[in-house]
Amino acid sequence: MEVVHCEGCGVELQSEDKTKAGFLPKSAWDNEHVICQRCFRLKHYNEVQDVEYTDDDYLRMIHQISDTSSLVVKIVDIFDFNGSFITGLQRLTGNNPIILVGNKVDLLPKSTNRNKLIHWMKKTASDYGLKVQDVFLISAAKGYGFEEVEQAIEEMREDKDVYVVGCTNVGKSTFINQLINRSSGVNDAITTSYFPGTTLGFIQIPLDEQSSLFDTPGVVNRSQMVHYVTDQDLKLITPKKEIKPKVYQLQDQQTLFFGGFARFDFEKGMKQSFVCYFANSLMIHRTKLEQADQFYEKHVGELLQPPSKETLEKLPPLTRQTFKIAHEKTDIVIPGLGWITVPEGGITVTIHVPKGIQISIRNALI
Repeated sequence: MEVVHCEGCGVELQSEDKTKAGFLPKSAWDNEHVICQRCFRLKHYNEVQDVEYTDDDYLRMIHQISDTSSLVVKIVDIFDFNGSFITGLQRLTGNNPIILVGNKVDLLPKSTNRNKLIHWMKKTASDYGLKVQDVFLISAAKGYGFEEVEQAIEEMREDKDVYVVGCTNVGKSTFINQLINRSSGVNDAITTSYFPGTTLGFIQIPLDEQSSLFDTPGVVNRSQMVHYVTDQDLKLITPKKEIKPKVYQLQDQQTLFFGGFARFDFEKGMKQSFVCYFANSLMIHRTKLEQADQFYEKHVGELLQPPSKETLEKLPPLTRQTFKIAHEKTDIVIPGLGWITVPEGGITVTIHVPKGIQISIRNALI
């Protein structure tokens, strides 16, 4: 029997086992557009079903790119650059040239310096061991920045195939849908959603008679907050429109809670204003450091939410990391949530995040 792939997620279709990826009832095989039951439920009911693939399965699929001669387009989430960066991508994709595309630029405050951001992305990619040909800023959801990206892809691919790669939840399928829509007028050709791991196989879209564009499975990075939360909580911590920075003037021995997902303790230093860049829907609470432990125990999942009680059941316990910030204008980044800008430095802070989440420090982006 001919192998048929789901038009939504790329997985091979089958009618034998409901619990396995690619299940399609026999009655639906003759439909004009065939999508697996998982994609159907995702598209029509916003429900996501778990599949049996492991993180290594996704990496093995991406590694197939190293055997090709192609152009690689790597998508990162600007709002979660470190959390959405695939370390070791050069090894997975071989000697193929790479374009770096920063998605969700529409979420950043309008005061963000675009040139500075592009320079920072190039340098950070290089620090991670990734050599990129060029960097572009886009909004896949709004369609910003696509003319430049389309032109660069066309020039750099030299009639070869193009592989679009990225971590889960960076907007990879939305990016490809936007490209397809701009060239053919077809809407939502590939299943997109808030939920990580939507694409399960390579989805092939012909570019011309010789070459194709491939959507690839999202690589799972376990240091991202997205993998520990319910779908409902994910919607609350994922920014949907331009972030409105919130400023808190703190003295030492004061604490900020970001929902119940993270905690910022200002241990030592001069009174100053901290600028918080998080989803507008995420509640921030201030309290005294000496009361913070009791405050968390009493209010997590209620006043301090998200997380919901369901997320709390699978969320790793909070662990602490202490930093001495010597220089002015530094960002403390919590992958998958946002960041806090320290304006003046000369302070000691402790950040509490779920175990496994990697905090990073960088020069202030804004």
